[in-house]
Amino acid sequence: MRMVHGILMWVLLVSATCHFVSAFTDGLLPNGDFEKGPKRSDMKGTVVINKHSIPNWELSGFVEYIKSGQKQGDMLLVVPEGAFAVRLGNEASIKQRIKVTRGQNYAITFCAARTCAQEERLNISVSPEWGVLPMQTLYSSSGWDCYAWGFVALSNFAELVIHNPGVEEDPACGPLIDAVAMRNLYPPKRTGTNLMKNGNFEEGPFIFRNTTWGTLIPPNIEDAHSPLPGWMIESLKAVKYVDANHFFIPSGRRAIELVAGKESAIAQVVRTIPGKHYSLSFAVGDAKDACVGAMVVEAFAGKDTIKVPYNSKGKGGFKRAVLRFVASETRTRIMFYSTFYSMRSDDFSSLCGPVVDDVRLLSIRKP
Repeated sequence: MRMVHGILMWVLLVSATCHFVSAFTDGLLPNGDFEKGPKRSDMKGTVVINKHSIPNWELSGFVEYIKSGQKQGDMLLVVPEGAFAVRLGNEASIKQRIKVTRGQNYAITFCAARTCAQEERLNISVSPEWGVLPMQTLYSSSGWDCYAWGFVALSNFAELVIHNPGVEEDPACGPLIDAVAMRNLYPPKRTGTNLMKNGNFEEGPFIFRNTTWGTLIPPNIEDAHSPLPGWMIESLKAVKYVDANHFFIPSGRRAIELVAGKESAIAQVVRTIPGKHYSLSFAVGDAKDACVGAMVVEAFAGKDTIKVPYNSKGKGGFKRAVLRFVASETRTRIMFYSTFYSMRSDDFSSLCGPVVDDVRLLSIRKP
């Protein structure tokens, strides 16, 4: 009897310990869309008062459970996935523990919207790694943007925390969070036919099928931990990761849209042989997202550069360009950015820009 009692206590202890541990599969985290909500007894108005009352999540601080269509003054709060989201007040956070594979690369994708302050930001972390994502710039007219953040698992468990470090006078004045997903990334390798890693951008963060605005990859992300493997976001603002379900893609299923002029750049450092000739080819086009007008993509290979104009009608299409150069170093930086800012012709509050795709680098014989 004592043995049975001991086994039962052990099972209960393990169950309690693993209550917030989720087995990982690509896509939404368990209750990542917050559709499973708290009981009424665990709420005071919209404020959640029990830190364990939203299934699969642990809450800290001033967290509200928001229903789509709820009003905040004259503003109607809309939720991108399902009917519910959470709002993080000053110093509030949500946390979920996920089973991962040690040493593997992962990308978190989540959607967020400002509700009050212009300079809202979010701190996202999987200990000991963390990053602060600025939310000053809106890239979609819906008010919601989806962001990606990459990390390497240092153990078999990842404790994901999304935290609002804000210090607003109104403690409820914080960002809305919805649709938290994760994707296992497989670092691409260079091949005999392409010296670029992930030149076709097929390997990258999760993109939600029910959202039409792509996934933003924030700036200043290191190569090794980037949610866009092989590439660094060397700019002040984000680039947009777009898919063929919602946008025109020159090649394959994924591409990059340079949505913030010269403040929106991607780069990769490749091994080269000094004195050897190389050919850098790539596609430039528009994403079929009503981004109309004259566009220019500037490409750099070390000190060599080329400007590629593209006259967009906003209906999809692309052209190819080639930059030939002679390497002067053992490592050459390849970089792309858009010369101009662009706005959607049907929505002057949404940034857009040229698409870059199918980047190929090959060594060639001396012309």
